[in-house]
Amino acid sequence: MKKLIEQLRVEDWVVVWVSIPLLLLAALIPADLPSVPSTLVGEVAWYNIAFLFAIVLVVLYVGCLLLRRPLKGLLPSLVVVFAVSLLAQVVAKIPAVSYYGFESVFFSVLFGLLIRNVWRVPAWMKPAIQGEFFIKIGVVCLGATILFSDVMKSGVFGLVQACLVVAVVWFFAFWLSRRMKVDERSAMILSSGVSICGVSACITAARVAGGDDKKLSYIVSLVLIVVVPMIYLMPWLANLILPHLFAPEVAEEVAGAWIGGTIDTTSGVAASSMIVGEVANQHAVIIKAAQNVLIGVVAFFIALYLSTRGEKGSQAPSLGIVWEKFPKFIIGFVAASLVFSLCQSNGLFTLSAKGKLLEPGVAKMFSTVFFSLAFVCIGLDTRLKDIISKENRNVLWSFLAAQTFNIVVTFVIACLLFGLLKPMLG
Repeated sequence: MKKLIEQLRVEDWVVVWVSIPLLLLAALIPADLPSVPSTLVGEVAWYNIAFLFAIVLVVLYVGCLLLRRPLKGLLPSLVVVFAVSLLAQVVAKIPAVSYYGFESVFFSVLFGLLIRNVWRVPAWMKPAIQGEFFIKIGVVCLGATILFSDVMKSGVFGLVQACLVVAVVWFFAFWLSRRMKVDERSAMILSSGVSICGVSACITAARVAGGDDKKLSYIVSLVLIVVVPMIYLMPWLANLILPHLFAPEVAEEVAGAWIGGTIDTTSGVAASSMIVGEVANQHAVIIKAAQNVLIGVVAFFIALYLSTRGEKGSQAPSLGIVWEKFPKFIIGFVAASLVFSLCQSNGLFTLSAKGKLLEPGVAKMFSTVFFSLAFVCIGLDTRLKDIISKENRNVLWSFLAAQTFNIVVTFVIACLLFGLLKPMLG
């Protein structure tokens, strides 16, 4: 019994235990929970900030207690880390910024890097710099936003496209990255980001594969920077090519499927597809949601591959060793997705004033908060010369080549499924 308790006190399990109360709060009292304010002005904004800080503080203290980490100095350190992450989230909510798909994690890394490289990180700031811990909590909470109903909305054609695009693009990106001398784990992060859904997929793959956080922050930054020109490039290509191939209503549907399968952030997909039209927007967002569901599938297979791989010359590991190496927080991610999907299918969730489900929205807010905290920590731990290294230049060219391949392959698949097969069978 004592051995079992010790096994359940490792970080992978502890992040699941501290995430459960967060998800219960999201499911039971979503309307009473705070949200990240879009401004720092006013009593309501500061009430929400204080409430969120209290939640994060409790989670961090309980986590450190369970992991037997020192508690001394956590409070002042967390105040600074939280303040920087809050600033990043507020900046990301500025309409002009959010329109281009720049998420809070980008600014979190940027602000952390500025502090680390322009000034310095004093010893008293270090206790709360626990990026790994924060990221894993964010991943578990992210699971509650992955609803299986989103796959059903896209129908069989959307599901087939999501599976084909993710499989083909992932393996090509991985193969190309390895040929470009990118290390295996960074190649897995890059492949997941290009093929599935950008930031969330990168973060989840990084935690499963155990990649370097400095490489993760670099790849996430690449994803968010490349999204900006693609928001305008994809509608231009769609309007240039598709009207010559299909009838107007079919062309717009194909454009939505193409944009939804290639642009790596949900906000970027929404902004880009609206340039084409309402029909394109509807299909693009649904296709994107269908791909998002595959985060857990890809993470599972990455974990399975890494955990079953033995050392050179050794025998294949047993199921027990596979279980021992398997990242347990992915179980929390999958469980959260299953539970929230079941609740949604049974009509237990409520719609917000904007017509979106309230409970998964709160879980998404928690995920964003902890991801932002984690990337502040990554920035505070990273020197700029590590980011502009020769190896990262290989990551850049691999990413750009894989994204170009993604655009071409998704175009072919979208044309076949939504341009030819769907009208034929419909």
